[in-house]
Amino acid sequence: MVRITEDLIRRRAEHNNLEISTLEEVSLHQQDIEKIEHIDKWCRDLKILYLQSNLIPKIENVGRLKKLEYINLALNNIERIENLEGCESLKKLDLTVNFVGELTSIECLCDSYNLQEIFLTGNPCVSYEGYREYVLATLPQLKRLDGKDISKSERIKAVQHFDEIKPKILEQQKEYAKQRAKEKAEAEEQERIKTAKELARKERKPGFDGRWYTDINDEDFEKRKDKGDNEEKIKEIEEENKHDEEFWDEEVPYTPESRIAVHKQREETRKKEEQKKPSGPQMIKREVRLETDDGQKMNVNEAKIPFCLSDDEENNAIVLDVGCYKYLDTSLIDVDVQPTHVKVEIKGKILQIVLQEEVNPDSSTAKRSQTTGHLLVTMPKVKEMVKALKQPAVPVYTKTSQQENKPPTQKRTQERLEVDPTAAKHVDLMVTNETTSIGPYVGLNKKAVKERPNSADFVDDPDVPPLI
Repeated sequence: MVRITEDLIRRRAEHNNLEISTLEEVSLHQQDIEKIEHIDKWCRDLKILYLQSNLIPKIENVGRLKKLEYINLALNNIERIENLEGCESLKKLDLTVNFVGELTSIECLCDSYNLQEIFLTGNPCVSYEGYREYVLATLPQLKRLDGKDISKSERIKAVQHFDEIKPKILEQQKEYAKQRAKEKAEAEEQERIKTAKELARKERKPGFDGRWYTDINDEDFEKRKDKGDNEEKIKEIEEENKHDEEFWDEEVPYTPESRIAVHKQREETRKKEEQKKPSGPQMIKREVRLETDDGQKMNVNEAKIPFCLSDDEENNAIVLDVGCYKYLDTSLIDVDVQPTHVKVEIKGKILQIVLQEEVNPDSSTAKRSQTTGHLLVTMPKVKEMVKALKQPAVPVYTKTSQQENKPPTQKRTQERLEVDPTAAKHVDLMVTNETTSIGPYVGLNKKAVKERPNSADFVDDPDVPPLI
């Protein structure tokens, strides 16, 4: 019998740093659990609970989980819905492929006002006449049943015919209860016969070859003993194989007892396979070498985990990015940075990388991403790198298409003050509206141009056009 232990829950709570008091989701499926226990005491904040594919015969010890919103109990041996009244926040209940025959037991969910969806597919109660109408009338808060939406008209019809449907449901329940009692009696009888056969087979211990010998020498005795032991082993193996074939070929109804019998048979087969394994010295595990005979370090990736080693020239450092698993607990990772190599140990598996340049271990840092879980190890180099000074970049302005298509604008003119040069003491300042090409100090300190006399041989020809 597999029990729910604290160690089991902690192993399933790696995503919550192995803390179970604040755990909101846990998966305990396919663990061959036969009883629900301790969860309501250890995990009070639980919202999602997976318990499918086990051997649980009864719903119990979950009434204190006030925050529980979803519980999956598919593929178990549950025959009755019970002990869920305390789950105030329950929204979804999955009981697919169980043995719920007492359909009236769903009345315990009437006060679960947050319940929106329930799955009962694969249970004996689904074959009852009026099953869906009875569930809809009993649980008016439901929105979906067995994966199908519930319409208003369907619910109204179910409430109207509830008085007619309930007596039929009760009668079918009684018939199923009688059938289950018969199946239990047959299962107990088969178990008793099987136990008697096992005892008879164990008590049957013949001599070496089925006879007793008195006047024989030691050599003959040993030969007959070895021969008898071999024959007995061969006969036992044949009987076991025959028994296994009969068990798997036997047609039995699908009941909780048959599921338990199949589980026990598989456990016996597994134990026999383990016994067949050689009991001698096991193969020595190959030791991973981290350095050569002369002491040089080697590149080793025992964890077979992806990594990326890059050179950060901007910060003059070597960066190692290790692709650790997202939900791996950080306490299972150990980093050791040395001047010539770096070693990362992940759950006992070693990743060692030899560095091309010497690094400073004291200034190295190791960080882990909360999003991807990757490990980033930054190792500054010992030798400083000489960098050229960066000249400030000269901005280059280019005309955009909008500026090219923009019409030319007129230049703004400046208005200047005109001063009368004759009035030196009393300056009359005035603002002109229009500017002229001539400045305000026209004629001030202007030299007269002397006309040059004509040469002696100058002839004034009127036909010659004047020079411009």
